[in-house]
Amino acid sequence: QVQLVESGGGLVQAGGSLRLSCAASGSIFSINAMGWYRQAPGKQRELVAVITGGGNTNYTDSVKGRFAISRDVAKNTVYLQMNSLKPEDTAVYYCNADVTYYTGIYIQSAYWGQGTQVTVSS
Repeated sequence: QVQLVESGGGLVQAGGSLRLSCAASGSIFSINAMGWYRQAPGKQRELVAVITGGGNTNYTDSVKGRFAISRDVAKNTVYLQMNSLKPEDTAVYYCNADVTYYTGIYIQSAYWGQGTQVTVSS
């Protein structure tokens, strides 16, 4: 099995910055992609940014130019650097990982972190 542990959320003023981290652990054979989603109160969960196993990145339009996703392959960790934060970025941010792990056979599955609250005050 695979576990995801997130950190780095908090309260920040508009225009400020935060950095989220998500570390994956377990019997990981390969990480196919890791990404960040967010869910604001009363809204559906949405993709914020994703980075593939090959290092390709993609962002939702509302964060382009402000957020940057990166990874440390050796640590199975993904980061989300969030700059120029806006009140509308307030949400619970969830890490997601598409992982292949080995338990006698290879299994591909997706996992979620527990979520970390990001609150941006105006």
